[in-house]
Amino acid sequence: MNLKSNFACILMAGAVVLAACSKSKKGVETDPEAPVVVVDSTPLISLSPAWKKAIHLMADFPNGIQVYQNTTAFNGKPLVAYCVVFDPKSDLELKPLLATTNKKVSAFYTEEKGFRYACINGGFFGTNASYSLAMYQGVVNAINIKSLTRPLNGVNTTYYPTRAAFGISAEGVPDVTWIYHVGTGNGTIYSYPAPAANLINTPAKPVPTATVPAGGVMWNVKAAIGGSPMLIKDDKINITDGEELIDIDNTSSRARSAIGYTKNNMIVLLAVEGNNSTGGTGLNLAELAQLMKDMGCVGAVNLDGGGSTSLTVRARQTVKPSDGAERPVMTALIVKKKS
Repeated sequence: MNLKSNFACILMAGAVVLAACSKSKKGVETDPEAPVVVVDSTPLISLSPAWKKAIHLMADFPNGIQVYQNTTAFNGKPLVAYCVVFDPKSDLELKPLLATTNKKVSAFYTEEKGFRYACINGGFFGTNASYSLAMYQGVVNAINIKSLTRPLNGVNTTYYPTRAAFGISAEGVPDVTWIYHVGTGNGTIYSYPAPAANLINTPAKPVPTATVPAGGVMWNVKAAIGGSPMLIKDDKINITDGEELIDIDNTSSRARSAIGYTKNNMIVLLAVEGNNSTGGTGLNLAELAQLMKDMGCVGAVNLDGGGSTSLTVRARQTVKPSDGAERPVMTALIVKKKS
């Protein structure tokens, strides 16, 4: 074979290698622009031995993001849970997304531009309408519900709940708090040190303002997602479902989704499988809070659960959907490379 033929063969072989590198063995895309690095195996957070690193989902993960799986029974219940842990000060960002119509989490993932790693469902919603905050780069795309109706002495009464939210500052510092959109439209988001003391079968508290509940300040975050209720605040389990008027299947075992952060500001996305007789049967809200606390979270917020719970990691489904198939939702959180 002459030199010209040898050169042609080398070029063809190189093309084959490049083509092979553009897809993983299971057809999952890889990042052609990512630098070749030796991935740091040091855990980003301290977890119990029940949590195993999900290596099969991390083939091309850079430093700063890890995935773990837990299949050890929790409080006597069969458990299947996945968590994505990442450093918000690395070359990654958490982007809250809002759909125009109800959409599956896997579709949020597929349709998002850029290089993405994981996507989980967000807050509460109805038909083509979000009831929870979605904020990205300082722009509020959806607000936490500002009022709702509950019966009081047989009369429909309007309440104004201060519900939980998770946010990240421009400097990459996470926070959880109770919020309200003060004013008309999207309003100005105020954060409160405690929720308004609303409770079922008691008179409604006043519409929140800059000064009511006491201690309110403007919430200085650039990205945020609403949920409900608060699970952990200031390193203590503090489930305020009563005050947030969100008493929905809280004591039943079901699929759960949550977001939190640790003392060293690592962000944790958690999906717990439910309603699966051969897998995870689910957790109640108190158990979810305890699981997040055991994982080292000092702040955590419940996201929509049940059939809404869905976590896609590198285009692969993790927990089995409670409904048997993904439920279309209105908001989602995606972890992706900073653009």
